[in-house]
Amino acid sequence: MGIYLNPGNEGFWEAVSSKIYVDKTGLIKYTNELMNTEQKHICVSRPRRFGKSMALKMLAAYYSRGCDSAELFARRKIQRNKSFERYLNQYNVIFLNMQQFLIGAAEKDVTAYLEREVLEELCGEYGEVCSRTGTGLADALRRIYAKTGQQFIFLIDEWDCVMRERQESETLQKQYLDFLRNLLKDQPYVALSYMTGILPVKKYGQHSALNMFWEYSMVDQSFFEEYTGFTEKEVITLCKHYDMDFAEAGSWYDGYQFARFRHIYNPKSVVEAMLRHRFSNYWTSTETYDALKRYIDMDFDGLRSDIIRMLGGGRVRVNTRSFQNDMRNFKVRDDVLTLLIHLGYLGYDMDAEEAFIPNKEISREFENAMSVGGWSEVMRVLKVSENLLEATLAGDEERVAHGLDLAHMEAASILTYNDENSIACAIGLAYYSARKDYKMIRELPTGHGFADVVFLPLPHAARPALVVELKYDRTAAAAIQQIKDRQYTQALGDYAGEILLVGINYDKTKVDKPHSCVIEKFIK
Repeated sequence: MGIYLNPGNEGFWEAVSSKIYVDKTGLIKYTNELMNTEQKHICVSRPRRFGKSMALKMLAAYYSRGCDSAELFARRKIQRNKSFERYLNQYNVIFLNMQQFLIGAAEKDVTAYLEREVLEELCGEYGEVCSRTGTGLADALRRIYAKTGQQFIFLIDEWDCVMRERQESETLQKQYLDFLRNLLKDQPYVALSYMTGILPVKKYGQHSALNMFWEYSMVDQSFFEEYTGFTEKEVITLCKHYDMDFAEAGSWYDGYQFARFRHIYNPKSVVEAMLRHRFSNYWTSTETYDALKRYIDMDFDGLRSDIIRMLGGGRVRVNTRSFQNDMRNFKVRDDVLTLLIHLGYLGYDMDAEEAFIPNKEISREFENAMSVGGWSEVMRVLKVSENLLEATLAGDEERVAHGLDLAHMEAASILTYNDENSIACAIGLAYYSARKDYKMIRELPTGHGFADVVFLPLPHAARPALVVELKYDRTAAAAIQQIKDRQYTQALGDYAGEILLVGINYDKTKVDKPHSCVIEKFIK
C-alpha cells in the first residue's frame, strides 16, 4: 500500500463507518462498464462538498491491488452486480490529489513535483523496470505495462485546482494540461481515468488538451445523476430514521434536478441537519458569501434583473455553451450564470435550459451577498416583505396593495412589469420573508391550468396556505374568480385546513396606486 500507488481502502472504511453513510456503490457498475472502452476517460464535476472525494476513495478501495475489500463491499449495492468480483482489487490504482501537489510544490513546477513523488513509489514497486535516470512518469508506466501487462486506473481529485487557484498563470495551466494529456491520452497502460473537480474540462481558452474526456457536469450528469447528491428516496429514509420532517428538508436542501432524477439534495447539508437535528445553513457556511458576491456584482447587462427574478422564485434562460469553463474569462451574463450552476448556487433544468435558485439555504446566501452594498433597493423590498405577509394573513387588502406598491417602486429600476410572469417574480420577491414558514411554488399544475404562486405552510408553521393569482390590467376580483372556476385549491394535495385566496391586479394606468387586492378565505 502506498500514498499514490494502490492507496488501499482505509479512506472508504472511514466513510462507511461514519454515523451516516448512504450507499452509492452503484456508481462502480458504470465505471466497470466503461473500463477499456472509448469512454474510459471520465470527468465528473460537482460543487464543493458534494461527495467527490468520497467517490474516489470508494473507487480506490474497490480497484486497488494489494488489499482485500470483499468485506468492505459486502451487502452493498454493487455486490449484486455481475461485474463485482471480476474487477474487485484487480488493478493498480494511481490516486492523485492535485490540491496536495499544488500546495506541496508552492511556486515550483507542479508537474515536476508530481512526477518525482509518484515515480519514487513506482520505482519502489517496479525498480528494475523504471529506475533509469531521467525517466518521466509516462515513460515509466509504458515500460511497466510492456514488461508486466498490468494496466493502471487513474483517480484524480481536485483536477481543476490549478485552473481555479492559479488563474493568472496561463503558462502553468498549459503545462499542466499538456502533462495530463501525455500521461493519459492514447496510452495502453490506462484502463480507466476518473477525474473530479468543480469545473468541466472542455474549454480553457483555445487549448483543448483533454478532449478525450467525457464530461458529466451540473449541466448534464447523464447516468451519474443519482450519485451527484442524495436522492428523494434516500432523504425520506434519513428523515424517518432521524425523526426529521421530509417536507422541510426539501424546502431547505432540494432543488438540483436532472433528466431522470428531478429531486437531488445537497448531501453535506442533509447529513449536518440529521446529525444536529436542526435545519440551517450548513453547506453555505463552509465558504464566505464573498465568493458569491464577486460574481453577482459583475457588470453584465441583464445579470442583476436575472438574479432578482430568480430570488423572486422565477427562472431565467441560460446558454451554457458559451462558458469557457474557467473562473476568469467571462464575456456575457450567461457565462456568470453557468459558473454559478457549476458552483452549486443555481439549479439548472436542462430540458428548458433555465437556471433558478434551488432552495432556502441558497436563497439566504444570495441575501447575505446582496446585503453588503450595491443591492440596496432589493434589500429594502425584502425588509418590507415581513409586513406584507402579516397584512395578507390578516386579510387587510388595502395594506397588501400598498405594500406591493412600495415593493414595486423599489424594484422598478431593476425589474420591469411586462406581463403576469414578471409580476409573479416581483410578487415572489415581495413575499420573500414568507419562505421561513412556507414552501413557495411558482406555476403549480392544477389540472385546469397553473396557479401563479402557491405558498404551502411548512410543518412547523401554524399558518394557512396561500393561493395567489395575478392579473395584468384586469381586476383582482377576476383573479379570485379564476381560482374558483379552475379549482386551484384542489391541487394542494394532502393539505387540509384554511386557504387564503389572494387575487392581485396590476393596472399600469394608475401611477400612484397600481396594485389592487382581494382576499377570501376557503376551507379545504
